Amino acid sequence: MTRLRGFTATFVALVIAPHAAPAYPGGTPSFQTDAAPFCAGCHSSRSPDALAGAGERAEKETAERKHLAVILSGQKGYASLSEADRRVLAEQIRALDTASTVSLKAPTAVKAGETFQVQVSVTGGAGPVVGIALVDRAHRWYARPASSAGWSVVAPPEIQGADGKPRASWLEKRPAEAGRNLSFVNVPGIESNSAAGQWDSAEVFFTLRAPDRPGAYPLSAAYFYGTEKSTVLGYKTNAVGWKEVRGGLGGGSGRVVFTPVQSITVE
Repeated sequence: MTRLRGFTATFVALVIAPHAAPAYPGGTPSFQTDAAPFCAGCHSSRSPDALAGAGERAEKETAERKHLAVILSGQKGYASLSEADRRVLAEQIRALDTASTVSLKAPTAVKAGETFQVQVSVTGGAGPVVGIALVDRAHRWYARPASSAGWSVVAPPEIQGADGKPRASWLEKRPAEAGRNLSFVNVPGIESNSAAGQWDSAEVFFTLRAPDRPGAYPLSAAYFYGTEKSTVLGYKTNAVGWKEVRGGLGGGSGRVVFTPVQSITVE
């Protein structure tokens, strides 16, 4: 009964207060499945273009308004920082945002039913985990997994860190018999230092099968990353030694960015 009451309280809190829905500053350690960026409502966008058509709401979702303005004004968990430290934290996060990039390398044309690879390369991100997904459009609310556009992921993604070594620990949590051919992955072991200007990087290779019908099909990559754990000003350490982002789970310190949508011709 106690467990049921706890579940009910959590469910009610999420329904009544969607603005307080939790983010995942440590990645999604319990969820090994496809994902799309609508789940990142607590994140910020670097440009309102990621919410094109949302009017004023798109501007409110930008990092400058949703996250950095809160830091500079000393709201939420940032009240414990001095004004000078808040300015430094904001500048360090801006530097991380500038350094955090995502690119998609894919062929311009493939044969119907052909199997081929695409490469997603990312830099920056605070770590310890970043997320990468293949989607059908560069929009936080409207993007769907790439399979909705007709692409099939036919093999487990190959995840590599900056050292070129595999980073498969997250993917291997999914039972092999369930299939590990996901369009979304966590990349563990990421560590950037915005105070020192040191930026990590990673690559993911997705093996896709083209649709059977000729035509032009869209493909984009979404990059999910955090910011505050890249600097000692951005996090607190709890009793068990875990880093907790200073602004809290709903503080907008995460980011979602996209590559331009590529139109791939299926012949």
